[in-house]
Amino acid sequence: MPFINDMLAEHNQDSAPTASDAQTASPNRTSRFHFEPAVVMGLLRERIVGQAQALDTVEGALKIIKADIGDPQRPLHVGLLLGPTGVGKTELVRVLAEAIHGRRDALCRIDMNTLAQEHYAAALTGAPPGYVGSKEGTTLLDPDRIAGSFGAPGIVLFDEIEKAGAEVARALLNVFDNGQLTLTSGAKTIDFRNAMIFMTSNLGAREIERYLARLNSGWRRLWPTCEQRQRRGLHEIVDNALHARFDPEFVNRIDTVSLFNWIEQDMLDGLIDIELQKLNSRLARIGRRAELDHSARALLHTEGFDRRYGARAMGRAFRRHVELPLAEAIADADLRKRDPDDVQVMHAHVDAQGRLHFSND
Repeated sequence: MPFINDMLAEHNQDSAPTASDAQTASPNRTSRFHFEPAVVMGLLRERIVGQAQALDTVEGALKIIKADIGDPQRPLHVGLLLGPTGVGKTELVRVLAEAIHGRRDALCRIDMNTLAQEHYAAALTGAPPGYVGSKEGTTLLDPDRIAGSFGAPGIVLFDEIEKAGAEVARALLNVFDNGQLTLTSGAKTIDFRNAMIFMTSNLGAREIERYLARLNSGWRRLWPTCEQRQRRGLHEIVDNALHARFDPEFVNRIDTVSLFNWIEQDMLDGLIDIELQKLNSRLARIGRRAELDHSARALLHTEGFDRRYGARAMGRAFRRHVELPLAEAIADADLRKRDPDDVQVMHAHVDAQGRLHFSND
């Protein structure tokens, strides 16, 4: 019986609940899934900036999974994340894995760019009978991470799905429809019925950018398009792009399509806070913490904004203008771990030449 060990473990845990269980779990909780949607969404909203609609879609999926009322013969969820590069599509799935499993890498990720050629489909579906590796059922897929556990769903990410060959897309039809993939040799069947499946793509991104640019240029600025009409236009572009690339049978098996926004100026402070939080978590190992003043943030606003590259532009600016000066400031310092309560604050400021420097508190 699947997950029998997990079920027994859960029974033992339920018979002797811990203090943390008492604080987080409902007294009448009956769902087999241990995660709490509100806790998961709290971390997602903290880490993913400017994508409220996409996060609302994920929250709805998590609530359905938590209630355990979905079709047991299909994956728990099949979602397509659409948008330009650097807006948080892949990051959303990694943070979701961290929130549910405690690790960002606790997912099965397949880079579909590596499966662009038709003859590479065997890397996913296994070698056919008579070919090397057919008996072993060799595949890029990780059955354990896909299966998850009795109390936690598996998480699967097909990155850049539009680059996959037609044979790969056809192989995924059965996965989306009945939650199972039988390898070509018949030696093994991989079960996706306890997994959340996500795909990322930038299909239609350029068309959407041109569409939004037209709405904000010329005489159209005098008569702004209402939000409802603009959304209809966006959905039409996305729908056309999807059907131009994939067969209707493929598109029809996707539960939700989330359209990610471009990174705009009003999102930059959130991106800076995320990068600073990650830096400070690493600095904590050597008893230090970085703080940015207004001038440092203004520099990052200028150097870290590029709509073409989204949050990745901010990441590069942060490494160049914050991490490099910080490394120079502590180059000769004692980097041994100190008393956890003795934290040295490194203050960042921009000098008259426009360069960022760090000074000790």
